[in-house]
Amino acid sequence: MRKISIFTILLASFFLFGGSTSPMQSENSAINNAIKKGNSRDLSRHFNNSIDLLIPGNEGTYSKAQAEIIVGKFFKSNPPKSFTVSQEENTPDRGIYTIGRYMSTNSKTYRVYYLTKKVGPNYRIQRLQFE
Repeated sequence: MRKISIFTILLASFFLFGGSTSPMQSENSAINNAIKKGNSRDLSRHFNNSIDLLIPGNEGTYSKAQAEIIVGKFFKSNPPKSFTVSQEENTPDRGIYTIGRYMSTNSKTYRVYYLTKKVGPNYRIQRLQFE
């Protein structure tokens, strides 16, 4: 009887606490999926109103709309083959940075870095680099 109740408690704990994801995790997952798909529209939903963008041929601070167009052109010229995240860490100022590797179908590989910070209830991309 005691074994069953301990098992039940552990199972319930997993479903209540272990199986859930934080809003930050789900937002980063959505960002990563947009990069994997090469979908600039979905990715731009996570941009801050202004974003530091470093993409070959385009470096500067852009509005959300401008950045969506630039990233869209990048994805069109470099269609995604794969995107893998290698590191994701919190920053001292309560941001989150992610580093990954983007491979395009035209055999080009890029190191990807993006920084998100909490803006209101959501995390927004402040900086995005493909190098």
